[in-house]
Amino acid sequence: MELESGRPRHEQISDWLRDQIEEGTYEVDEKLPSEKQLGDRFDVSRVTVRRALQTLESEDYIYRRQGLGSFVKERRAAQGLVRLTDFAQDMAQAGLEASSQVEHHAPETPPPAVAVHLDTGDQTVMRLDRLRLGDGRPVAFDRTWLPMFYAQLLEDHDLEEETIYQILEAEYDIPVLRGHYRITAANADAPITDLLGVDAGEALLLIERLSLTEGEKRVYFQRRYYRSDRVAYELELARDTTRQGVAEHGMPLREFEPVFGDEAEEHGE
Repeated sequence: MELESGRPRHEQISDWLRDQIEEGTYEVDEKLPSEKQLGDRFDVSRVTVRRALQTLESEDYIYRRQGLGSFVKERRAAQGLVRLTDFAQDMAQAGLEASSQVEHHAPETPPPAVAVHLDTGDQTVMRLDRLRLGDGRPVAFDRTWLPMFYAQLLEDHDLEEETIYQILEAEYDIPVLRGHYRITAANADAPITDLLGVDAGEALLLIERLSLTEGEKRVYFQRRYYRSDRVAYELELARDTTRQGVAEHGMPLREFEPVFGDEAEEHGE
């Protein structure tokens, strides 16, 4: 495998290793190639390899032993994998061309609820509002708040073409490793109604997301309002038939992903 240009190298290496594990190339408790071997294979530094391994460790694909290396971890049914993606990745998976329009980008004192999520108190944060489109049609409206440290890293970048994930990972080697999601319904009001092209009071799908990087540092808090006629979320659950009764944590989540465009409209019929 040759690494592509334009994508973080550590991300490509973790994707390759993940595929190898899922395909059974490496069995449970089998040792992976060393950091040096992976570095030589992909012609990258050990720091880049280490970042790829950290990603897999955070996803529970591997475990590491000091002085011994990295080993494949048993994938327990109760854990399941739900990948953390950004808007551009969601659109690409749906076969749609992603684009954005910046509607607001300025510092402000955050609302109390946002300050709690970001743990910023009354410190000034940056608010970024973007209309998100798929194949030129409004799909979602994002309102994102970032601590000023991360906000200043976005300066001089085209936020209509680049995502926050892309900028932080590719330019500054700051990966977004985890996210807390909350999904509710909300009624559309101005200015969202005009931007999304919906009627006032129309039901929208609201997803609140807190994204974190290494050390549990809070990168941003976001509220995304989806047009409910253009997106639906599909869940795939797997029942553990090897156990008696109901599993301790319920059915493990195997897939949880958005469906866009005509497919979403079909699901809503």
